[in-house]
Amino acid sequence: MTERPPEFRRRIAVEAFSRDVRGVLRAVHALLGPGREGWVVGGAVRDALLGRAVGDLDLAVPTGALGLGRALADGLGWSFVTLDAERGVCRIAGDLQIDIADFRGPDLGADLAGRDFTVNALAASVAALVDEGMADVEDVTGGLSDLLARRVRVCGPRSLAEDPVRTLRVAVLAVQPGWSVDPDVESAARAAAPSLRESSAERVRDELVALVNGPGAGQGFRLLDRLGVVDVVLPESAAMRSTPQPAPHRFDVWEHSLRAVEAMDEIAARLDRLAPWGDELAGHLAEGLGDGLGRAGALKLAALLHDVAKPETRSEADGRVRFIGHDVIGAERARGIAGRLRLSGRATGVLGRLVAQHLRPMHLTQAGRITRRARYRFFRDLGEDARDLLLLALADAAGMDGRPPLEVWAGAGGAVLRSLMEGVAEASAEASAPPLLDGDDVMAAVGIGPGPMVGRLLADLREAQALGHIQTREEALASVRRATRPSLGAPRDGLAE
Repeated sequence: MTERPPEFRRRIAVEAFSRDVRGVLRAVHALLGPGREGWVVGGAVRDALLGRAVGDLDLAVPTGALGLGRALADGLGWSFVTLDAERGVCRIAGDLQIDIADFRGPDLGADLAGRDFTVNALAASVAALVDEGMADVEDVTGGLSDLLARRVRVCGPRSLAEDPVRTLRVAVLAVQPGWSVDPDVESAARAAAPSLRESSAERVRDELVALVNGPGAGQGFRLLDRLGVVDVVLPESAAMRSTPQPAPHRFDVWEHSLRAVEAMDEIAARLDRLAPWGDELAGHLAEGLGDGLGRAGALKLAALLHDVAKPETRSEADGRVRFIGHDVIGAERARGIAGRLRLSGRATGVLGRLVAQHLRPMHLTQAGRITRRARYRFFRDLGEDARDLLLLALADAAGMDGRPPLEVWAGAGGAVLRSLMEGVAEASAEASAPPLLDGDDVMAAVGIGPGPMVGRLLADLREAQALGHIQTREEALASVRRATRPSLGAPRDGLAE
């Protein structure tokens, strides 16, 4: 967009906000009633002034935020959570996420001056927006000038020391195209970073989620690394930095991981180049996994952590460096990190599964040919995460030597990934096909009771059915009987050839 001089930014129209946000503002205005003030503050004002879509909404009131929040949640039918009873901070979650807080000072000016960065220390009156359709932008820290200059600057000398989680927010803001970080911010962030150890894991998670959900996660992690924040949030990175890798890798484990994240940023931004699957992948990656984290963001975390166990699994024999088991052990470490960050159970499961399986496409490539059985087992084992793993493999390959990921995709190295993507629709159809037998059928056919063997037989039946080896109930029963005729031990690998 074309930047406008600050004097034209002094007022903001209600039309700068989405219909959903305008509806919330009308509800808040009605609940406040005559004589009570309420203000839209922070990132919502910043983004509206920049012409961006406003997602989450922050509101500030002189007092009574908790009561207002409960009434708003009841009126909208949304959920209500008290975030800080002592300071009067609550959250309402539904179609939007709305945080409401009491002033952190005696008046609006003091509240704004106590915020993190000047571009977030902007406010607009709810009453003026609703009643007049236009509101003056309150700015006591020079945030409008910084917004015009696209500069990240702290509101005060102790802004980061008072709340170290704000050091993570530096990266969320700074990675936007054309933005810069004031030198005072960098020095303050380095000083405040060690105190992150005492900060709420949930708040750290929320800032990291905001970073990986955005378009510049790789650049953001590099900035946080420079500020000393990564050492605190991800102490595993120290060993990754000091672990070199043999050819064909060009970089140590940490640099390779950062490049994989950057490759994932590029992939997510250019899904249309992965024709003909661009729209399908875009819809898939938009799925939420809990706590605001989308699949695209989880993929960037997986790119960062897929080799986290290489330092502890590195061995050398006969001049050959190997990292045996780094995928399995890495999955354990990734799940541990996810737990430390309080990621949702679903996000933790996806992250662990991607790290555990990240070598699988490479193994298929080395096999030289993807058999129908190998394809079936790939999609059976990965399920909904299969497409994610293919994109992770693409980013991993790009991060190996620094090539653009779309170049890898279009070249010989992307052949297996393209071939597997061609099988997504077929795998979905196979998974949705009704089974020929159920557990009761299997137990009756071979005269056994419930147990692991029934599950193994059913799994083999599903595979044989998917591969076209059996097509009728009668064929399925015959296959089960053949598989168990020699003995009632474990069935052989596959019920039909």
